[in-house]
Amino acid sequence: MHRLQASAAKHQHLEAQSEDGAKEKTEYCSLSHTHTLLFQRLLFLGSSCIYPKHAEQPIGEDQLLRGPLEPTNEWYAIAKIAGLKMCQAYRRQYGDDFISAMPTNLYGKGDNYHPDHSHVPAALIRRFHEAKLAGAPTVTVWGTGTPLREFLNVDDLADACAFLLKRYSQDMPINVGSGDELSIADFAALVAEVVGYRGEFVFDISRPDGTPRKLLDSSRIRELGWRPQISMRAGLAAAYDDFLRGYGRNLALSPNASN
Repeated sequence: MHRLQASAAKHQHLEAQSEDGAKEKTEYCSLSHTHTLLFQRLLFLGSSCIYPKHAEQPIGEDQLLRGPLEPTNEWYAIAKIAGLKMCQAYRRQYGDDFISAMPTNLYGKGDNYHPDHSHVPAALIRRFHEAKLAGAPTVTVWGTGTPLREFLNVDDLADACAFLLKRYSQDMPINVGSGDELSIADFAALVAEVVGYRGEFVFDISRPDGTPRKLLDSSRIRELGWRPQISMRAGLAAAYDDFLRGYGRNLALSPNASN
């Protein structure tokens, strides 16, 4: 039986967040170099995990630092918060045109499909694909399936980044989301349909759910004129096709998966 944690795998891999923090340190060095080399613009990408676990929904940018973070990824969140605060500091002290964008949960081509360290969309694609090949009758999804999540395709995010570099220049970070949310259960069902897995999936309610809801308020970027273009179904189909073509990271299948 395949096991997949839909929202809280980081409980078992907190050391990976320390590694992410080290990567953020490298990004801070890059911020310093950008200032020193007198680059005209810089866009720092944060994450929706910077907001409190029980933030008001939908989550506006003013919710930052107004409550405790989700405990399972607070290390990564703190590193991201430090990055956006550094951008604000350079902007206020030196007048550098540094901006920060906070994307929602991402999925799409070129993802990381590691069986233990991937995020929900890539993990589901891999697990349902392996279950289909192995003829497994069930796939277990950790948690109750009730948490609500918002997902954005990476190509839409790339478009939003280019848009913001041309149209946005403010101190406050700006949210970038799709505006659509669905439960983990519904998302899992959609991924299974795209992959072609016809078995059943069950929820392991002994596992934690994580943040109950995380929908960004992206009204500010909408007012500037940007909107996502890729539907969830089309984006997942393209991501699965990319996976089948051998693109992405950590693609090696588990030993019990066979053609």
